[in-house]
Amino acid sequence: MDDMQIEIHPSALEAAASAAERIAERIRIGVERHRLFTMALSGGSSPWAMLEFLIDKDIPWSAIRIFQVDERKAPKGDPARNATLLEAILMRSPLPASQLHPMPVNDDDPTKACDDYALAIERHCREGKLDLVQLGLGEDGHTASLLPGGKPPERPVAFTESYLGHRRMTLGDGPINCARERLWLITGKRKRAMLERLRAGDPTIPAGRIERRCSILFADAAAANHPGSGG
Repeated sequence: MDDMQIEIHPSALEAAASAAERIAERIRIGVERHRLFTMALSGGSSPWAMLEFLIDKDIPWSAIRIFQVDERKAPKGDPARNATLLEAILMRSPLPASQLHPMPVNDDDPTKACDDYALAIERHCREGKLDLVQLGLGEDGHTASLLPGGKPPERPVAFTESYLGHRRMTLGDGPINCARERLWLITGKRKRAMLERLRAGDPTIPAGRIERRCSILFADAAAANHPGSGG
């Protein structure tokens, strides 16, 4: 029995719109109850349309803090950095600039940079837990920068070895699994095989180690191999 809530939409754009509405709903409820909402956002190609929908929502932006799930070690402003496009989109929203927390991937001391980021999450989040973590899924089964063939990071935030040309800072399994909710956004037929393994809870892929309780998955028909998805 699948214990993860799943929504399948006809197109990637509709999946992104629905994911944005879910996040907006969670923000409104969280701020009404606790006067604060904290979330971590992933990179990759899937979240950008979702964020474009989100920045048009009537939500209490001044009560939101946004962290990153993972980031490539590259110069500030480099197109390889998730933060480059994340900042470009969010600067068009009312989110105060000080409430976006990019990962300090270029600090001189990598271990201290990771520890400082973990401390920022602990300091700014209610009970030290993120309210929501938005995740994607790689064609090799990775999520965040939790990589296939590697051991789960022992620290809450850690650097990976070089992967597809970059070292990466990533949240470990701990902060992701401790979050109050996980929201997956997975689109495109190239994700089909790994989405099937994720839905089956396959622990041999990094995504399969992520907590399924309090999780919701938004997919398009192509990724879910749903009737009418084609190819």
